[in-house]
Amino acid sequence: MLAATLSRAVFNFTHGKNLVYNTCWEDPKLDRVALKLGPTDRLLVITSAGCNALDYALDELERIDTVDVNPRQNALLELKLAGIRQLDYETFFEMFGRGRLADWDTVYRDSLRESLPHAAREYWDKNGKFFYGKGRRPSFYFRGSAGFFAWSMNVYINRIARIRPQIERLLEAQTLEEQQKIYYDEVKSAFWGSKIEFLLRRDATLSLLGVPRAQRRQLEKFYPGGIAKFIEDRLDAVFTKLPLKDNYFWRVYLTGEYTHECCPEYLREQNFARLKGGLVDRIHTHTTTILDYLESTEQTYSRYVLLDHMDWLAEHHADILQRQWQAIVDHADDRAILLWRSAALEVEFINSIEVGLNDETHSLGELLEYNNELADELHAQDRVNTYGSFDIATLHKTSPYAASDDNNERTGSTEDSVSHGSLAHSG
Repeated sequence: MLAATLSRAVFNFTHGKNLVYNTCWEDPKLDRVALKLGPTDRLLVITSAGCNALDYALDELERIDTVDVNPRQNALLELKLAGIRQLDYETFFEMFGRGRLADWDTVYRDSLRESLPHAAREYWDKNGKFFYGKGRRPSFYFRGSAGFFAWSMNVYINRIARIRPQIERLLEAQTLEEQQKIYYDEVKSAFWGSKIEFLLRRDATLSLLGVPRAQRRQLEKFYPGGIAKFIEDRLDAVFTKLPLKDNYFWRVYLTGEYTHECCPEYLREQNFARLKGGLVDRIHTHTTTILDYLESTEQTYSRYVLLDHMDWLAEHHADILQRQWQAIVDHADDRAILLWRSAALEVEFINSIEVGLNDETHSLGELLEYNNELADELHAQDRVNTYGSFDIATLHKTSPYAASDDNNERTGSTEDSVSHGSLAHSG
């Protein structure tokens, strides 16, 4: 009980006082396939670092609403929105591609500050140093709590494991065979050991990554070898089974910057121009919870991206999770598509949640049609590889979906699910 209380306190302090995510760690390439986005769609998504909202906007949606209870996450997205509107491409890429801007003070004062909402302006007035490119953490991507963890791992790579040249060659590998050889022959044995395993089993360490105790317990309970083995297996998969040439998630984590060839879609010059041309104006930020936002708006949605926040709600606030789902159903179109991720290899808590619809009470299992085959196919392609499961579901409102047993269970054997699993990271 004491350990759980202390863990929750550390997690709440980390999230309550800091910018946690400086980049999104959910692969939008998968989301866009799962959601089948188009110009009539209205999307609700948790903000995180805002990268994926900008990615979805490239599909020319009618509207995107981003919601985050952490005002610093919305301040980051607002800075990106202002930068797209006010800056030229190369300056913008220096900021969010390289993670540094030598003349930040001038650019911020002359071009960005007055374009920011009050709360975002207050935050960046105090934290512009993140972009100075100086000091021990000379990249924006080594800032925030997740960035601090990334910086710490780079210190370990450079000074303890001493494998920086090998990491650079791994990132530049042109084939999976080349990646596998470098990783197994030169990287893994030098990087992985008892010190890393010890750190990764600590709640305080995982809190920096936005992983609450509830998610760690899921893996300690169900994954053979626990969370350290889980992470080891995920690293093996990322570096030996998936091409690194376009894996901008791990590139920025391991180097503190993107390249023009390996970066999120919003940082590509042609996409930057499209966003500046008006698509960026379809994104709207809200600093609140999903529940409070939905209960205060009449806006309806055809698409939802819920990340992994339900893991935490299910353990600590089941009543709020039920009310949130009621609000989601109330504000969803018939046949709206929803996706979420989880630390769990099997998400068991959603289908039993009861909601009111058409003056009747239904379990979500009666309303949600899961696309397990597509979800498993996409999950295997996930460049981040940091979640235990990935779910895609269609909500049936006009006539409840007659859910079969197959629909409400993850397809494939437990062994198959484990082979696709990863550590949850809500960001």
